[in-house]
Order: sequence, then C-alpha cells, then structure tokens
Amino acid sequence: MAETASAPEGAPESEETRRDFLLISTVAVGAVGTALAAWPFIDNMNPSKDVLALASTEINLAPIEEGQSITVVWRGKPVFVRRRTAKEIATAKTDDGATLKDRATDASRVQKAEWLVLVGICTHLGCIPLGQKAGDPRGEFGGWFCPCHGSHYDSSGRIRKGPAPKNLEVPPYKFLTDTSIRIG
Repeated sequence: MAETASAPEGAPESEETRRDFLLISTVAVGAVGTALAAWPFIDNMNPSKDVLALASTEINLAPIEEGQSITVVWRGKPVFVRRRTAKEIATAKTDDGATLKDRATDASRVQKAEWLVLVGICTHLGCIPLGQKAGDPRGEFGGWFCPCHGSHYDSSGRIRKGPAPKNLEVPPYKFLTDTSIRIG
C-alpha cells in the first residue's frame, strides 16, 4: 500500500505547513512572472491605432441630392453611397421577383429605402464597377456595370447578368442621425 507523503519523522508539524506555503508561493510568483513576461507579446497582437482609425468611417449625407452617388473609402475599399430616386426604389422592389443569381430582396439590402450603401468591388475579379459618376454606363438594369467582364448590377446592387457570382456586398453600417451614417 502506498504511503502518503508526510513530514519526516521527528519533523515538527509547522515545517510541513511551511513547505506547503513555500511551494504555493513559488508557483504563484512563477505564474505572475510568466504572465508579465508574456504580456508584451499578447499586447502586440492588438490592432494598431492606424488600423483602428480605418475600422469605421462617418459620412454626412446632407449634401447628397436625390439621384446622386458618392464614393468613400472604408478599410481601403471603395464604398458607394447612393441616394436613390423614387423610380430607382420602385424598380428595385419590382425586381425582387426577377430571376436572380444571388437571391436577395431590396428591403434586406437597405436600412432606409432612400439610401443604398455598397462595397464598390465587383464580386467576379475585384474590379470597380462603373455607374457612380454622371455619364457612366449603368448597365442594362440601371445600377452598375463592370466593363472588365460584363457584369451588370441593378439599382439595389444585385447581380443580374454576367460572370459575377454574388451581389455587391453591403458593409455593416448604421444611421447615427437622419443625415449621417457610420460604416464599420
């Protein structure tokens, strides 16, 4: 039968508790020392201040007129913000029933029907579609057109024709007021 560890014969009871205290103290100091030594390495994995600054972008929507689009940069990507006309909104809602490669309703892509916010990168090969500036070709469906391989997007940013497999991405955003949004 195995014997339990106990103080050597003749050793006083207080020496056993002193050893336990020394063992626990040594382990605690070692753990704290390891944590203090590891902290700089762990802290180094946090994003830098310049990366955090790019994490979100606030946009004032007040100067954007109906039918106008602007392009802003968020995380190094172009983001299209369009104040849609009543006709564009009606067309987008009507097109909900059309045959779409990547099914999505207009309501699922906007928070307020008047405002459309999209990442302006074609989902085929990463080109930037045309349709933001006055006079740009907007494709067959009144949205955006990627001239590289002929992808056509509608007024809700949904792929309608061409090789692109998915709709233009909707970035995370929220309305701060009626005239400003934060992307990211």
